Amino acid sequence: MTYKGDSPIIKSNVANVITDMALKIANFIMFQKIANVLSIASFVLITSTLGASYMGYKYITSPEFERTLKNKIMGSLEDKLPDVMGDKIPSLTGPSIQLPESKKVTPFGNTKN
Repeated sequence: MTYKGDSPIIKSNVANVITDMALKIANFIMFQKIANVLSIASFVLITSTLGASYMGYKYITSPEFERTLKNKIMGSLEDKLPDVMGDKIPSLTGPSIQLPESKKVTPFGNTKN
């Protein structure tokens, strides 16, 4: 670089090097900004996913969810299964069937009748 009066004269090859360095620094700074924004967005996404998973687990394991699910299932079964048994159960049954007598075994392996 040489000075001629009050304005310096910069040779073209020095100007190209300075321009290249300035562009590299600017690109690196821009990359850092983009990386920081993506990092913050990733943190927010992961945090919200973990929070939603925890709340979902707590809701599913709660007794309220169990009662709600049972009520929905039983309500839909009552609608889909009309009075199935109705008059099909007999009011009187026959005598019971006798079981055959078994041989009694003593503690020493002997059998008695």
